[in-house]
Amino acid sequence: MFTLTDTLTILEAYDLSLVVVGLGVLGLATLLHRFQGYPFSFPILALSAGYAAFALPLDLPSLDPREHGAIALHLTELGVIVSLMGVGLKIDRLLQWRTWSATWRLLGICMPLTIAGVATLAWYLIGLEASAAVLLGAALAPTDPVLASDVQVGKPDEEIPEGSKQAESEEASNETDPTEKEDELRFTLTAEAGLNDSLAFPFTYLAILMLNEGLSPTNWIGQWVLVDLVYRLVVALIAGVAIGWGLSRLLLRVPVESEQERMRAGVGSLAATLLLYGVTEILGGYGFLAVFIGGVTIRHSEQTMQSHRSMHAFAEQTEQLFMTVTLLALGGAIAGGLLAPLTWAGVALGLLLVFVLRPAAGMISLLGEQRLSLLDRGIVSFFGVRGIGCLFYLAYGAETESFSNEDTLWAVCSFAVVLSVIVHGIAAAPVMQFRDQRLRRKKQQDGQRERA
Repeated sequence: MFTLTDTLTILEAYDLSLVVVGLGVLGLATLLHRFQGYPFSFPILALSAGYAAFALPLDLPSLDPREHGAIALHLTELGVIVSLMGVGLKIDRLLQWRTWSATWRLLGICMPLTIAGVATLAWYLIGLEASAAVLLGAALAPTDPVLASDVQVGKPDEEIPEGSKQAESEEASNETDPTEKEDELRFTLTAEAGLNDSLAFPFTYLAILMLNEGLSPTNWIGQWVLVDLVYRLVVALIAGVAIGWGLSRLLLRVPVESEQERMRAGVGSLAATLLLYGVTEILGGYGFLAVFIGGVTIRHSEQTMQSHRSMHAFAEQTEQLFMTVTLLALGGAIAGGLLAPLTWAGVALGLLLVFVLRPAAGMISLLGEQRLSLLDRGIVSFFGVRGIGCLFYLAYGAETESFSNEDTLWAVCSFAVVLSVIVHGIAAAPVMQFRDQRLRRKKQQDGQRERA
């Protein structure tokens, strides 16, 4: 029988959980900007705070994604789609073969190599079945658009009237500062994060087909190619462009003169995100891809920069909120024993992914890429930040089917995400500062030679 004492215990745990989340969000509001330029990132703090809070004897509720799979799935799902809208609204280039060449290489070569490498290591080192190994490879393939914000392009610029003194000043400053917000390195990392969160889905479906239909390709190759590759991708592309264009006709005509109007325009980005994702999923397409394409479409529909900035600001704040809550929950789940099944083989796989596999696959894919210097190719290859998308794909696979060694899958995936959060969070600021300073020195030296 459920007693009053049981009820009070549940309410107390709920209240304490609200306190933990509230402190995390307070940290987001007050501390996020303080880490800019330092070898430390707010995601590290959020992850650590979640672990510390749930490691204390406070009787907080379990946050283990293995017990609350549906919650983990939808929390990470919302976090990813909101971040994809924010990334799409930052992209200042239309989809083209030449100007996106480095991105296509990362998607077409680096990503499949990474999936194959992780799956092979999972099968050989850990002893996972083939379907579970492919699922882990698919889950660890996407890079994170939120956690990698330190190495990505900035928010949409304010509209500067052509011929104005401000425009002349901006033009003059850009002549001496080659690190403007959308240089090739930052653009490549941003575009990759926006697209590979979508393109991991076909490989997730491949793992599910291998589990249900067997390992022989003759049992599933037709469905995988025609449905999971062609149909779902085409639907997502068409829906992203069409719905994005239609929403832009409505959202970008909203006046944005007052603070209240700017807030309404920002809320419109959330509405656009949910509509793009929901409609595309109903049609059987990849909602992640549609959201990103829709964001890019809205970004290029009209030159109303204040609307773009308002929409992006709201999307960015929302994605940071989801990031904070997700990392708090991940830290809490780790404190509750999520990493308990982790073996030394799993640790080795995570280390190889972050320090060897992704960097090597990235460098192979970017061989001969003329739009990036050798240093920039190395940075792009190294900063394959793992994050919320990885947790989503594993949660999706685990909720859809019963894969073997699910505990091991969660332990290895979570370890890889934590390792990436720490390593890339510490390295991002100093690496980018070194790179930007080197570019400035080179630009100044070139200018001095030209004047001489």
